[in-house]
Amino acid sequence: MKKQTRWIWTAKIGPKGQIVIPKEAREVFNLQIGDSLLLFGDIERGIAIAKADQYVDLAKAIFAARKGK
Repeated sequence: MKKQTRWIWTAKIGPKGQIVIPKEAREVFNLQIGDSLLLFGDIERGIAIAKADQYVDLAKAIFAARKGK
């Protein structure tokens, strides 16, 4: 049986502009209280959300490359 790799969830924006990430999504992506998230926005494609710690190494490599210029 093929492992599921794609999902769709819905969320509503509350009066303070906050969204609640559905429990199943938090479980699938191991999101915990206090985790930092990055939001990527593209006018044509929408918003993507990722755990910030997944991008720390990428950011370090970018800054290291800039210093080497």
